Amino acid sequence: MSRFVICYFFIGLLFSAKMNAEVFKVALLAPEGTNWAKSLKALNKEIEAQTHGEISFKFYYGGSQGDELDVLRKIRIGQLHGGIFTGKTLGDINGDVRVMEIPFNFMNNREKALSTLNNLAPFLSQGLGKAGFLNLGFFEIGLVYFISKNVVSDLNSLKGLKIWSWEGDPLVAAMIDSLHLVSVPLALPDVLSSLSTGVVEAAYGPAVGIMALQWNTKIKYLLDFPISYSVGAFLLNAKTTAKISPANLVILKKLAAKHVLNINAANIIDDKEALTAMKAAGIEFIRFNKKDIEQGLKVREQVINVLKNKVISPKAIELLQSELKRK
Repeated sequence: MSRFVICYFFIGLLFSAKMNAEVFKVALLAPEGTNWAKSLKALNKEIEAQTHGEISFKFYYGGSQGDELDVLRKIRIGQLHGGIFTGKTLGDINGDVRVMEIPFNFMNNREKALSTLNNLAPFLSQGLGKAGFLNLGFFEIGLVYFISKNVVSDLNSLKGLKIWSWEGDPLVAAMIDSLHLVSVPLALPDVLSSLSTGVVEAAYGPAVGIMALQWNTKIKYLLDFPISYSVGAFLLNAKTTAKISPANLVILKKLAAKHVLNINAANIIDDKEALTAMKAAGIEFIRFNKKDIEQGLKVREQVINVLKNKVISPKAIELLQSELKRK
């Protein structure tokens, strides 16, 4: 076989691979330069190599495709193939995922929260699958804290505080009602300016999120008593992934699992560094007493009663309760 024939043969193979390539468009809120972005780029590089270019990702970072609801809508009309979503949007897809974010499930025990997430993952992924999505992995975003412009000494002193709430979030609404807070529903990009003007006096979020959104520049106090545990997931539209060959699907799932672990490990480090940075900047960390822990458990039961059978299935709550009893 001449060199020219061999050359054309390999050109033909490369052209054929490009013609058959599946390029998945995936959007997320995390910006370029973060550990999320670095890990996802590494994931894409490995997938392209191991599937010989048959699978590739195009990631849209920093909310360039809109907020999470915009991304979900674009997936449903075929403009995007997937997204990395957090609690509320995951709950819109399958309410059972919110079982992980019920207030005061884990207090400050992040290790327990992560082990519970890992143990519930098969059940929750099955529910996401029924809703039309392949879950490539759950992320732990971190423990969620109240932050405030005004000094607070305990849970009771939160009453009447004007707090931002993610509009349309039934779990947050139930928690705010139980704590007798004043809810101010706003889009996420509006929170920073609203903290500046006093439209809201408090907000909530994981430490990394508080720093990334610059809310730390507008508040003076962080309640060192985590109210919840925030999770995310890397979802692809199941109709799209149905086009992937079984062999390539195995590769995709294996590599995604590897990089999800890397992102989770990096998130833990980033979270600790964010808390350290806020404390160094002069934000006062307020610790609560044992009575507040007892009150938090009562709030938890109230929220469960509100959401059970409406947002979260009894089966999901049963599985959660079983995990919480494990030592």
